[in-house]
Amino acid sequence: MAIFPRPVSPRSAAGDLWGYLLEKRSHRWPLLGLSAALTWVIIWMFVLDANTNTMPKQNQITYFQNWTADRSDVAVILQQKKDLAARVKALHAKQKEMQKIADMFGIEWREEAKRNAAREAEAVRYLNAQLDKKLAEAQAKLDAGQPLASPAPLAPVGTPE
Repeated sequence: MAIFPRPVSPRSAAGDLWGYLLEKRSHRWPLLGLSAALTWVIIWMFVLDANTNTMPKQNQITYFQNWTADRSDVAVILQQKKDLAARVKALHAKQKEMQKIADMFGIEWREEAKRNAAREAEAVRYLNAQLDKKLAEAQAKLDAGQPLASPAPLAPVGTPE
């Protein structure tokens, strides 16, 4: 089974290429350079894309807050309320950014944003009401002098229980 069609052979293809390179044309070398450069750009883009999100992430430090075990429920709930407000603020900033991009591409987003804003406001209102209810309960427990609801301390790693 032949790789090339019937009238073409590798020898005649090489002869055609050699004949083209021997001709005196002014655009020969710039076009050859441009085609080689474009080919390598395409290959390089495939190489970069293949490495995206596949390489292991080394030396990545993750920080977290270290809370004391004797925190009151009131302090925990107040921190949750602050975190919720910060999350909503960050979400709104990201939405503004995406809306600018949608405007650049001519995507209509305003009608859907109205619907989603109403749903989001209701969800945030519900979450804040739940946190306020839990805050009132925790404050009542704290005022009544009941002990904190903290879990038992964990055993150190490597020691038998």
